[in-house]
Amino acid sequence: MTHRPIDSIGEPLRPVRPHPVETHWTEPPEPGQVDPAVLSALLHRHGWQRRGGAAGRYGRWTPPGPGGGGTSLLVPENRAFPDSDDLLGEALVALSRSGAPSARDVLVALAVPSDEIRWWRDVPTGPVGATSWSVEERLRSAARSMLLAAALATRARAGYYGARHRRPAAASLENVLVGADPGGRRLTAFVPVDTGRPLSVRLHQALYAAREAIDYQRATGGMDAFDAAVEAGVSHELTEAVVALVRGTEGARIAVEWAPAAGVPEGCAAPDEAVEFSPGDLPVLREAGARYLRAEPSVPVRLTGAVVRMRRSQPRGEGTVRLRVIAGAEVQHVRMTLDEEAYRIAGHAHLVGLPVRVLGRLESRGGFRRLTDASGVVPVQVDEAERDRLMKSLQENLDFFEEACSGD
Repeated sequence: MTHRPIDSIGEPLRPVRPHPVETHWTEPPEPGQVDPAVLSALLHRHGWQRRGGAAGRYGRWTPPGPGGGGTSLLVPENRAFPDSDDLLGEALVALSRSGAPSARDVLVALAVPSDEIRWWRDVPTGPVGATSWSVEERLRSAARSMLLAAALATRARAGYYGARHRRPAAASLENVLVGADPGGRRLTAFVPVDTGRPLSVRLHQALYAAREAIDYQRATGGMDAFDAAVEAGVSHELTEAVVALVRGTEGARIAVEWAPAAGVPEGCAAPDEAVEFSPGDLPVLREAGARYLRAEPSVPVRLTGAVVRMRRSQPRGEGTVRLRVIAGAEVQHVRMTLDEEAYRIAGHAHLVGLPVRVLGRLESRGGFRRLTDASGVVPVQVDEAERDRLMKSLQENLDFFEEACSGD
């Protein structure tokens, strides 16, 4: 017999907030809002070349790559001269009209001060330097997994997260803007300083810690450095992301470059070089990931949650219950096996629109989605608004849970 009291199917999808620059990046910022030194630093970062100009007054910048000699920007070095705003305005308009891919990146970084995270994969290319669709998809997937691993590490330190903290970590990536090079071998993420700097800092520290742990293992044969690296943000999820980035390549690099407008965060140094990983690192990374997976212990918890699914194979006896977690753990849903009496209590609580409280241990096996040794199941009083919402869900899904608590 299967009972499905409430399910998430049919719920409207939560709208994703746009990156704050998406709606207006094509319009250059006002000259009065732009620091000339920041603009010059961004042009240099994105490969533009300074080719002279009046010393102490302005510099002439040309875009990277062949054919850049026909375009140039005059960027004042400061605001000491009356024509500084005019030169800035002309430079910003020229950037907005430029066909150079780096021009958009500069405008994005000016519109919303952002730390820039870059990934490179050294992969064979096809005709005219093109790469296959799957190669570009793997780059995007690995980069997102790496950002998610860093976001998880800003919530808590753990060798393995599973389902824990995943929803708030994923939500923290909503304002990150990503742009890929046409060749599919490089990807850049713009992480707004106001909302995302902890993520950038954590990723920067975790990548260096992972690199040092790999070097230590190669020199000594020991994996101890990976235990200490957890505090820096290294985890099963991060090692898996690095493996995905490197697999199928001749090597990969990741660099974190701090927003010039915000400066270098405390405790960090401006990196001179990207962190590099090679195919030879993969066995160590896989071993570290498996080690984290085995070592992460189960967690004692006291959960409050709404019953969303019930199942047992016989009219009587123990059954499996799925809870939508309201409080007590940073996971969205858990499953647990209850004895006959506890199963009946959970069913009755659901039918009257009440969540339940239960004690147990979140097991790392399966990603912290299962509660073992469940005991002390009791209904919990909630405010009227939450109770009405639960009852509404009950009424809308009557066909799913007839006889939900019946054992007779």
